[in-house]
Amino acid sequence: MTTSANIAAAISGFEATFGYRPTGVWSAPGRVNLIGEHTDYNQGYVLPLAINRRTYAAVSLRSDSTVRVASSFSSQVHEVQLSEIANDTANDWAGYPLGVAWALQQLGAQNASGFDAFFDSDVPVGAGLSSSAAIECSIASALNELWNSNFDRQILASAGQLAENSIVGAPTGIMDQSASMFGKADKAIFLDCKTLEAQKVELGFEKENLELLIIDTRVAHRLVDGGYAERRAACELGAALMQVGSLRELSSADLARAETVLDEVTLRRVRHVVTENERVLKTVDLLRSIGPRAIGDLMMQSHSSMRDDFEISVDELDTAVDVAVRHGAIGARMTGGGFGGAAIALAPIDKVSEITLAVIAEFELLGYAKPNIFAVSAAEGARRDA
Repeated sequence: MTTSANIAAAISGFEATFGYRPTGVWSAPGRVNLIGEHTDYNQGYVLPLAINRRTYAAVSLRSDSTVRVASSFSSQVHEVQLSEIANDTANDWAGYPLGVAWALQQLGAQNASGFDAFFDSDVPVGAGLSSSAAIECSIASALNELWNSNFDRQILASAGQLAENSIVGAPTGIMDQSASMFGKADKAIFLDCKTLEAQKVELGFEKENLELLIIDTRVAHRLVDGGYAERRAACELGAALMQVGSLRELSSADLARAETVLDEVTLRRVRHVVTENERVLKTVDLLRSIGPRAIGDLMMQSHSSMRDDFEISVDELDTAVDVAVRHGAIGARMTGGGFGGAAIALAPIDKVSEITLAVIAEFELLGYAKPNIFAVSAAEGARRDA
């Protein structure tokens, strides 16, 4: 759909559900991470970009403290009192917008009141493209304006992370919400997750005739399942045993000592984070000095590290990466939290059709579900649309 069609769908969905016209429509993009996986909650570096797939929230304030949220992707209308939002009231997708309403109050929102919200989205769910952050940042932007909170974008991103950690129960970092809030056309967001400093880095894909392909394996992942939490716990254990505040403080030079201090599994988890941080810094340097055609090897190294050291890839992701590179991609890697979701491939435009057909054929041969493959471009962050 076009942006105007998405806005119309959000408005009509709101009217059909609640019986009146919304005050406005706000939207926020999903994100894809170019490089820097599982580094954010280790206070490291990430390089995501907001994508041209968005979630639209049609919202109106109410005169009472009731909150009602509904969407085009669920038949249920969730209703709760604003003061009663807690992790046991936030079932299903509704935990994200309800969690943001709770989080904004924790961060100092003074004029909170009830509201009705209807969500429409073209961000694929379960693909590792942060459909959750798109929901969070769209409703955060709406409530920030409607409640007259005047929070800056960094606080709104923090509200999304707080909602995810405390209400949804997913121990995520702040990368996804930062990308969704700060996105710019043709730019990646180089985010220091310790200082929260965000810099824009020009991608130059269009100038180099490159496309960034999303290969959604259709293997749905859920970050509230145990694998993500286990990886985070291993990182925290590694930092404690290495006597540092976070793995951000370690470099490759520390890995020899880590071999004498850590058990084999914890060592591999730590090695991924340490080397991934270094790959992010190298990627930023190459984008600024040479251009996007120089980053392919770093993407491949990142995937190998996630497959072998962090052990968060799956056969479908490995297949997508291998086939894409074999058929002309400059580089490819899994992206997102892992255990399913999507891979990305940076490819010359004239190789996109070949890569797409080859991946689909290989998945069919191996008996995997048909992947959803599409190109994305870097897009603007959260905004009011209507």
